[in-house]
Amino acid sequence: MPSRSSARLAALTVAAVCSATSAVVLTSPAHADSVRIHDVQGTTRISPYAGQKVTDVPGVVTATRTYGSSRGFWIQDPTPDDDPATSEGVFVFTSSTPKVAVGDSVTVTGTVSEYVPGGTSSGNQSVTEITKPTVTTVSTGNALPAPVVIGKDSVPDEYAPSGDTAANGSINGLSLDPSRYALDYYESLEGMNVQVADARVVTGTDPYSELWVTVKPREHRTHRGGTLYGSYDSQNTGRLQVQSLGATADFPKANVGDTLEGATTGPLDFNQFGGYALVASKLGTLKSGGLQRETTQKQARGELAVATYNVENLDPSDATFDQHAAAIVNNLQSPDIVSLEEIQDNNGAKDDGTVDASQTVNKLIDAIVAAGGPKYDWRSINPVNDQDGGEPGGNIRQVFLFNPERVSFVDRPGGDSTTAVGVTKVNGKAQLTVSPGRIDPANEAWKNSRKPLAGEFVFRGRTVFVIANHLNSKGGDQGLTSQYQPPVRGSEVQRHAQATEVNAFVKDILSVQKNADVIALGDMNDFEFSGTAKILEGDGELWSAIKSLPKSERYTYDYQGNEQVLDQILISPAIRRGCDFEYDSVHVNSEFNDQISDHDPQVLRFRP
Repeated sequence: MPSRSSARLAALTVAAVCSATSAVVLTSPAHADSVRIHDVQGTTRISPYAGQKVTDVPGVVTATRTYGSSRGFWIQDPTPDDDPATSEGVFVFTSSTPKVAVGDSVTVTGTVSEYVPGGTSSGNQSVTEITKPTVTTVSTGNALPAPVVIGKDSVPDEYAPSGDTAANGSINGLSLDPSRYALDYYESLEGMNVQVADARVVTGTDPYSELWVTVKPREHRTHRGGTLYGSYDSQNTGRLQVQSLGATADFPKANVGDTLEGATTGPLDFNQFGGYALVASKLGTLKSGGLQRETTQKQARGELAVATYNVENLDPSDATFDQHAAAIVNNLQSPDIVSLEEIQDNNGAKDDGTVDASQTVNKLIDAIVAAGGPKYDWRSINPVNDQDGGEPGGNIRQVFLFNPERVSFVDRPGGDSTTAVGVTKVNGKAQLTVSPGRIDPANEAWKNSRKPLAGEFVFRGRTVFVIANHLNSKGGDQGLTSQYQPPVRGSEVQRHAQATEVNAFVKDILSVQKNADVIALGDMNDFEFSGTAKILEGDGELWSAIKSLPKSERYTYDYQGNEQVLDQILISPAIRRGCDFEYDSVHVNSEFNDQISDHDPQVLRFRP
C-alpha cells in the first residue's frame, strides 16, 4: 500500500547519532552469540550499535513491506530478554522487494542505522534499522511471536519525559521508562508485532489509506466519537496510526466514531509526519458508527448569521464547487455573511502572474444559486502576486460573501493590496477609511502570509465590522511525538505578531466607538487556549466565541487523532454581552473520509 509514510527522506549520520547519545564503539563486527535484537535496540531511542556492523542477528520474519521506497521486512526475536525497555523487533531495510517470507527464521548481517522519517530537520524520532543486509534463511513456516496487546491499561497516562537540556531538549539519549511515559512505551515496542482490539477511529481514512484509532476509549472523548485536544499539558496518549501492508483498495473507508472490530495486528513503525503507526498485516472489520454531517439552525429574521469557511485551495478546475455550495446552503443554512479562506486565483497553482479570482468566486456563487441558495454578492482584494503564502502560484486570499437581500456592504474606495485600512470617527461613530481594506499589509508580520481583510457591513441599520483572517500556518513546528520535548512551536512567533496587529486594529475601532459590533474570524491556525488566541483577545477587546460551547464540542479540525480548534470567530464586548449570540461548529468535513475541506465551518448568530 503506497503511502507518504513509506518515503525514505533522510537518516541520521553516525556523527549525529554519536553526539546525541553515548554510543558503543565497535572495532569489529558483533557476532550472533553476543548480539541479539534487544541489544541492537538498546534502552534508549538510539542504538548503541548505530553505524556499526552486526553479524548473524537471529529473528523470525513477522511482516514484509514490498511497496514504496522503504522496502524490507521486520524480524522479531522469539526469545526475549526480561528488560521492558528493549524492543525485540527491528526493521531490515532491503531497498528492493525482500526475498524472505513471513514465518522464516533468519539471521541478518548488516549495518545498524538510525533512519529519521521525514528527515532530520523534521525533529522526528528515529527508527532503528539494519541496512545493507545479508540474509540467511535457517528454516521456514515458523510460528510468529504472539503480538503485544496495546490497550488502555498498558499505555501510561503521562506523555513524554522532559528532554535533556544539554542536548537541546532531545529525549534520544534518555533511558526509556515504558511504565511511566507513553512515548517510551511505544518506543520500547518499535518493530515488534503488536495488536489493538475493537479500536475506535478518531481520524478518518485519508487519501493515503491511513487512519488513527485510540486504544483509550474514554480519553477526552468528544460527543461524536473523536478525541479532543484541549491543552498543551494534557496529551492524548492512546492515539495510534493504522496503515496496512495489504492492497490500497482493501483499506477501510472509515469516519470518526467507526470501529475496527476484532484484532488489528502488525509491526509498530513510526511515520514521517510524526507518530507511531501500526502497519497492519491483519485489519479488524470496519463497523460504522453512523456519523452524519451536521446542519446548523437557520437564523431568525432579526438575527445576523456570520460564518467562516476554509474551502482548501479552491480554484476553477476543482470538482468540489457543488459540494461546497450544498454545504453553505443546507448545512450552514445560507449565512448572511461568509468569510471564505483559501480562495485561489482564476488559474489556481499556475504561476503566471494571475491574481484575479473573479472566476473562482463567481463559479461558487452560481453553484450556491443552483443549490437553492441566495445570489450572494462579494468583496475581496487581490494580493500582490506570490506574496501571501500558500500553494505557489495560487495566491490564496480571504473573500466576503454576503446576501444583499439581508445585509449591505459599505463600499469606501481606496482599498488595494498595499494600502492600509484605518479607523476614523464620523458623527461619533467608528468608520473604516477604506472598505474593503487590508490591515497594515506592509508590516513584517504579514510577510509571505495572508493579510487580514476588513469590511464594513450594515444589518437592519446597525454597522458591523468584520475582519477576515488566515494567520500563519503551523508548518515547521516540531510534532507532538518529536524527539524534542516539549516540542518547539516556532511558527508561533509570526502568528503572535499577526495577532498583535489584529488586536491593535480592533482596539482602534473600540477606542472610537466602545459599543461597536466587531467580529474577527477565520482560520487562525491556532487553538482557543493558545498564546495566539490570548493575544487576539487582549484585555477583553475580543473573545473567542467557540468557548461558549461545551468542551467536547470545541473542534474544527482533526489531525493525527486530535480533534482541535483552528478556526475561530472572536467577538467584541457589545456582541458578547448584549446580543444574545449563538455559536455552532458545524461538523461537515473534519471527521469524514470523503471531506471536501479539512476544516469545519463555524457560524455565529446574533441580534445587533
